[in-house]
Amino acid sequence: MHDVRELIESGAEAERRLARRGYLLDLDALKAAQTRRASAQEAVSGLRAEMKKASRGPHGAPGAEGVEEARERSRRLRARVQAAEAEARDAEHALKELLLTVPNLPADDLPDGFGEKEALEVRRVGPRRGSGPGLGRHHAELGERLGVLDAGAAAKLSGARFSVSRGPGAVLERALSSLLLDLHTREHGYTEYAVPHLVSRETMTGTGQLPKFEEELFATSVGGREMFLIPTAEVPLTNLVARELLDERALPLAMTARTPCYRAEAGSYGRDTRGVLRLHQFEKVELVRVCREEDAGEQLELMLGHVEECLRRLELSYRVVLLPAGDIGFSARRTYDVEVWLPGSDTYREISSVSDCGTFQGRRAGIRHRAGGTRRIAATLNGSGLPIGRTVAALLEQGQQPDGSVLLPQALTPYTGFRRLLPGGATE
Repeated sequence: MHDVRELIESGAEAERRLARRGYLLDLDALKAAQTRRASAQEAVSGLRAEMKKASRGPHGAPGAEGVEEARERSRRLRARVQAAEAEARDAEHALKELLLTVPNLPADDLPDGFGEKEALEVRRVGPRRGSGPGLGRHHAELGERLGVLDAGAAAKLSGARFSVSRGPGAVLERALSSLLLDLHTREHGYTEYAVPHLVSRETMTGTGQLPKFEEELFATSVGGREMFLIPTAEVPLTNLVARELLDERALPLAMTARTPCYRAEAGSYGRDTRGVLRLHQFEKVELVRVCREEDAGEQLELMLGHVEECLRRLELSYRVVLLPAGDIGFSARRTYDVEVWLPGSDTYREISSVSDCGTFQGRRAGIRHRAGGTRRIAATLNGSGLPIGRTVAALLEQGQQPDGSVLLPQALTPYTGFRRLLPGGATE
């Protein structure tokens, strides 16, 4: 969320920057809402002062006026104050609701554009493994042949866009989670959390999922209590410090968690219907960092390095791209996409988005830190490190061998107890 005064004062500059991401800022509506709030607050202050003065009577002593006359005047003033307070609350709510719909300002040095064609490639790492004669199979086909993915069972249980892993496939997912969490906690300095998978509307609003993306969320209500299934652990992890004043000496905070993620994928039907790339439910290890605003750029590069180290340990080929201004997420001001090579689709596909949100989420969620004698809004960053399903897809496709087996990276062997997946569910 933005500081309304900063948006209005920047005026045409804010309009220009938001237009780069396809958002039309209505400055007139913003100014009108801000004026209404200021007028309502001024009216409340004036009436409260008048009521305080009236309570003392004309000569500064209670009861100097007739008792009944004083009481009647007090009742009228109290009613006016209550009405003014209600108007002030409505004006504050209207301004907040308007501000909640305005996305973050993109960084000025991002490329222009609205899609992957305009993304700026930063680097490529590793050869395009898994391609060539007898190779290039899609992970859905490989998973069925190996007996580790069962699309039919998933469809029977829940319908489309769900997945069932079995035998060595389930072991592989558990092993991946353990390897990634060990790497992040033991070598990258993150603190692991186990967090709720159901959160409140306020929590979803704090990180920017609401109100804009409500149709993409799964919601439930039990006993009149509204709850949302998390689309990513970014939501509970970031909100762990919501409405808190942090000690600057404790920054940066580094948090990680493995959770299920639930996404309705509204508007995406017909895309990626095979395999595990776009599901309603999937597992993911998430990374979140909280820091001073002036340190956010350095922290973004650090987090990107942590994600890339995951892929190097897993011997996966990938590339890094800087997203254009029109393709970054609602809360982000800068995003790197890390895209893994998938020979079954003959392309690179996103496996992690690493984003710097500046103070956007910090202001929405009330995350502050003390800097000397002042209080400042904290900056937040997040990234996937990594999603389990997409990583399994990459391991299957890049590790496929001409004999139909899949060779897994050495780093996973201590966690799985096997190095190779064989057709029919066997391992060695």
